[in-house]
Amino acid sequence: MADDTKPDQKTYHKKATGLALATVKKHSKEHGLKLYGSCFCPFVQRVWISLQFKGLDYQYIEVDPYKKPESLTAINPRGLVPALRHGDWGCYESTVLMEYLEDLNEGNTLFPTIDAKLKAHCRLWTDHVNRHIIPAFYSYLQAQDVQKQIENASKLQNEIVKLIAAAHPTGPYFLGTQLSFVDVQIAPWVIRMRKVLTPYRGWPQPEPGSRWASWVDAIENNPHVKSTTSTDDLYIDSYERYAENRPDTSQVANAINEGRSLP
Repeated sequence: MADDTKPDQKTYHKKATGLALATVKKHSKEHGLKLYGSCFCPFVQRVWISLQFKGLDYQYIEVDPYKKPESLTAINPRGLVPALRHGDWGCYESTVLMEYLEDLNEGNTLFPTIDAKLKAHCRLWTDHVNRHIIPAFYSYLQAQDVQKQIENASKLQNEIVKLIAAAHPTGPYFLGTQLSFVDVQIAPWVIRMRKVLTPYRGWPQPEPGSRWASWVDAIENNPHVKSTTSTDDLYIDSYERYAENRPDTSQVANAINEGRSLP
């Protein structure tokens, strides 16, 4: 991918802002557990929220995925973020990394610790987020035809309704009162619904008093989510390329345009 942004076009940010920047500064010192990320990337934010929630010590390293530095490709040959290095071992893919952090058995847990059926329930709806909600989000954002935007908005809404039906009836989170694996899986896109979909596509705010409204409110105000979230301008600028569906915006955007599964 090349950054061929024209002078009058917004481009992606290369440095976090707001509370996320404060978190970057707190985790800038050398450490054996390193998260390679990009401040605008929702897949990175998943892993970042997990690290914050679990209270683990780590080093955050901002990289430009369009430049694909050697430190990143040494872990992931495709140069995609997030990537994690733990000692001399490296791995990538956000869901895999979240599960790895759980398997360390350190800090707070996002998965149920005893109930195997409930853990399977979480994995099932994590899969739903990845297979259905995230692709619908990007299809809606990238669509240039108004009718397609309407169709994709409806599809996104329908997939969210399915997730709500599988969640705890009162919540506010997926399993009840505590943040869980599924919540962190969807949280970055919930944040971007208000910060990206609303200004670019007119995505409506949740109906007051609804189960979805309480869930969105809980995610947006969760301290671990907030500590990894930048100011609105970072998202407006960084996602203009998606909203305009510019060529080679990202491998995710290319996959949506070509009808393929996400990379």
